[in-house]
Amino acid sequence: MELVYLETTFFSFYFDQRTAPAIVAMHDWTRQFWDERRNEYSLVTSEAVLGELRRGGALHKESASGMALTIPLLPVGPEIAGIVEVYLKHKLMPQDATGDALHLALASFHACDYLVTWNCRHLANANKFGHIRETNRTLGLKSPDLVTPQELLGESES
Repeated sequence: MELVYLETTFFSFYFDQRTAPAIVAMHDWTRQFWDERRNEYSLVTSEAVLGELRRGGALHKESASGMALTIPLLPVGPEIAGIVEVYLKHKLMPQDATGDALHLALASFHACDYLVTWNCRHLANANKFGHIRETNRTLGLKSPDLVTPQELLGESES
């Protein structure tokens, strides 16, 4: 089974109740992936995700944290900090060692096939894919495909 790292926004959008059409669509695709496709993958997340969910101001942070705790957490070893430093030095991610760079480092170090996120500005951003792949290649790491839940839904059977 392919290994899939679920980033913080996945759990947040699962419980999001805002009514803007784009948010509703993201919420629906997230739920559809969880309900219909999650068993086709080996899902993981991290303590970094739990920390972000707990610090967030969303009303659903307890529900989102509880959901995240239903799947295995990737270990954060000492080598992860070095990877994060390289990402920040090469300006792959915003200068926050506990945010996007940490998620990418965890998914890369643990050889995840996919990093699933709704963060299309810093993670699932096609303009960054080449730079991320080149940096990971230099570090000897696998580059996960950075995708949204919608992209892992595949084609409908109907």
